[in-house]
Order: sequence, then structure tokens, then C-alpha cells
Amino acid sequence: MRSVFYYFERDLVKWLRGRVTVISSLVMPAAWLIFVGLALPTKFTDNYLEFITPGILVMTMLFSSLQGGSLMIFDKILGFLNKFMAMPSPRESILYGKILFISVRGLMQATVIFLIATLFGVRILNPIHIFLIYLTLFLFSVFFSALSTMIGLHLSDHDSYAAVNSMISMPLFFTSSALMPYDVMPAWLRTLARLNPVSYAIDSTRTLFEGGIPVHGLISLAIGAGIMVLLGTYQFRKAFV
Repeated sequence: MRSVFYYFERDLVKWLRGRVTVISSLVMPAAWLIFVGLALPTKFTDNYLEFITPGILVMTMLFSSLQGGSLMIFDKILGFLNKFMAMPSPRESILYGKILFISVRGLMQATVIFLIATLFGVRILNPIHIFLIYLTLFLFSVFFSALSTMIGLHLSDHDSYAAVNSMISMPLFFTSSALMPYDVMPAWLRTLARLNPVSYAIDSTRTLFEGGIPVHGLISLAIGAGIMVLLGTYQFRKAFV
């Protein structure tokens, strides 16, 4: 665990030193919430801000998690990764440290969304539901940060990863239940949305905002995150840089 914390601390300190990056990563999700949640006209709900807040929270975690591959490529280009893999600590510590950092960074951004949504009238939930929302977002982030880190392990430049990132993130978000409920979607989009892993996290978060407990959603996210971490562990143990 100590080696995991060291890798986590390294990425966290590096991120906090880039003030522009920190500020922009916190401002952009807030801009999505305000300009989309308050400005987009809808007919299926009287409070679109409350409807879209879970979607913006999950979108924030998705985009933050998929940036994890860039961290891996950065370490490869500068020669850090091969040195890390030659150290006595288990190779998978690199993966776990990055997953922890990416997830914590995403939860910090999600907290900003929470505060802004509360200021604009989204109702405050009890502590249990707030904890479960953070747990849902964390499990979702573990799934995609492990995936993005594995992809970054096998790519050699930022341009290639940026193309893969866009190819994954935008279709996943816009074919999810983030912006509209299933019953107003076209049939083809409804089918895609129900199969979309992003929708699992959004639906679970939305259920928690409504006061329910999404047991099946949490279990599904936990299983998916566990499988992805196991795959990532295997990849790192076998990797050559």
C-alpha cells in the first residue's frame, strides 16, 4: 500500500502544481452544469437542472478518468515508466496509484458540481445518499481509469491517445441517459442507452438523488470495476516498455 500511495502522491503533487490545469478542470464541469442545465429548453421535466445533475457528475468522472491514459503516455515518453517497472515494488502499484489519483481528482471536480447544483436549488440529500453517490462515482471512475491506463500503456504518443479518447468519450456520453430519459428517446437510441455502461452510473446516481438505493446498479459497477482492475493488473505484470 505504501508504494501505491507514493505513486498517488506523485501524480497529485504534479497536478496541483499546474494551477491553470486545476482551475480549468474545476471550471469546465461547472460551465456544463450551468449553461446546459439552466439554458436547455425541455418539455419532459419542470426542473431540468435536477434531472441533468447526475449526468453531469458522471460525465465529469468519465472525462477525468479517460485522461488517465495521458498520464501513462507522459511517463513513457519521459522515461519514468521503465524506471518504475524496474523498482522492487509490484508493477501493479503503478496502476493502483494512478487509478486512485484519477478517481480522487474526479471526485474533487464532482464536489464542485454538488456545491453549484445545491446553490441553484437541487435538493440536499441525507448523508447516506451522498456517501452512496460518491461510491457510485468512485466505482465508475475505477472502471474507466483502469481502462484508460491500459490503453495508454500500449500507445506511444499523445495524438493517438487523444483520437482514442474522443472516439470513446463522446459516443458514450451522448448515447447515455445523461441528457434525456429513455421514454423520449428514439427506439434505436434507447437500445444503445440501455446497453451503455455510462447509463448504469447515471441511472444509479439519479436513483440516489430521488431517495432510492440502486442495489443492482452498485453491484454491476463494482463487478465491472473489479474485472477491469484485474485485467489491468495482468497487463502491467506482463508489460514490456
